[in-house]
Amino acid sequence: MSKPDRRLFLAGALATIVTPALAGKARLLADASLRGGIDAGEYGIRPGTFDDQSKAFARLLDEASEADKPVYLPAGEYRVSNIVLPKSVILTGVPGSTRIVYGGDGHFLLAEESARIELIGLAFDGMNRWLSDETRGLIDLRGVGHVLIDNCSLAGSSKNGVVLERSAGRIERSDIAGAVDSGIWSIEGAGITIAGNRVADCGNGGILIHRWSEGEDGTMVTGNRVSRIRALNGGTGQNGNGVNLFRAKGCVVSGNDIADCAFSAIRANSASAIRIADNRCVRSGETAIYAEFAFEGATITGNVVDGAAHGISVVNFNEGGRLATVAGNVVRNLSADGPYPPDSPGFGAGITVEADAAVTGNVVEGAPLWGIGLGWGPFLRDVAVTGNVVRDSRVGIMVSVVEGAGTALIADNVISGAKEGAIVGHRWAEPATGDLAPGGDTGYSHLTVERNHVS
Repeated sequence: MSKPDRRLFLAGALATIVTPALAGKARLLADASLRGGIDAGEYGIRPGTFDDQSKAFARLLDEASEADKPVYLPAGEYRVSNIVLPKSVILTGVPGSTRIVYGGDGHFLLAEESARIELIGLAFDGMNRWLSDETRGLIDLRGVGHVLIDNCSLAGSSKNGVVLERSAGRIERSDIAGAVDSGIWSIEGAGITIAGNRVADCGNGGILIHRWSEGEDGTMVTGNRVSRIRALNGGTGQNGNGVNLFRAKGCVVSGNDIADCAFSAIRANSASAIRIADNRCVRSGETAIYAEFAFEGATITGNVVDGAAHGISVVNFNEGGRLATVAGNVVRNLSADGPYPPDSPGFGAGITVEADAAVTGNVVEGAPLWGIGLGWGPFLRDVAVTGNVVRDSRVGIMVSVVEGAGTALIADNVISGAKEGAIVGHRWAEPATGDLAPGGDTGYSHLTVERNHVS
């Protein structure tokens, strides 16, 4: 047998003790090679230089797109500006170590009518630098057939973080923080999934799902953590929301943890056929969960609201807002204080509904105004409130008894510690009856009250 080569032996020994970090980077390089990927170094793109590498970077992406090959960026920092992404981009880096920094003077990454854009394992930093008037976000993708943003981070946008318009795809497992406007803004989405991300410290919104006109959207917002969303541009609800749906039909907002939003944790405006389920909404400045204006069909189930000026509001029958189920939610620790001086009757309602709604199996505790509110003036129709528990509120259940108010059934609820009455009829903000909880003939043909338990 021939004598073993000492150099081969040492190389093999070193390979067995390579660190996990180096092994991970080696695997990424190997994977890129196996897929026929392109190493940016071959185009003279080097991390850590102070030079703007935009021209070389754009050429690399264009040629990779023409060859239908992915691009691998090694760990380090790359400074680029005004990159127009070609028809197909698969750009991969080392998570947490490959940083692409905006050099300023226009836009950062922009795509229009591309077939596929995939950004994986990259850190993007806008450095809070100026973005042009026509640019809406640090990553601005328009009309993209398939988007994947996975395991990325994004910070320091002077406008929005990621903007998708008329696009389909996924944003997942990413960390988006410090955008002056919103973290993620989808416009006219075509089935977007936004899952497992962290969105924090944004100036006007967390995750926005908007349409220019009402239509089917189907976006799913699931399993995200959204926190510390301010309302720098002011208003009474246009800004300051963790998740905001506007004119978007068929959306699902579920399993999210949303904390410290200036206005709502989840706000749906003119958004029909939506499901808001199993979210945790903590310390909302105004209404924690809101379905408002011209909507038809909202299912709000299994949420926990802990701290808000109002808990859950499903309102604006006067604008066409109707058809809802509010079931199995826990609402507690409400406040009479909000982000602006309120109209009468003030803040502090647990759950409020107006038209074609079932309110069942909820628990409301600590409402300074009323635990459950039914209707407003004549805007009440076909509401059933059954099997709820209301504790320690000023009024347990408020129901409108104004002329023109429609049918309401209040039955089999448990109400305790209601300081000014368990069930009280109101004419708008003012009490108009005594306590109706004992049941029997209420004196109002539209109202049935029976089998409630009061202590």
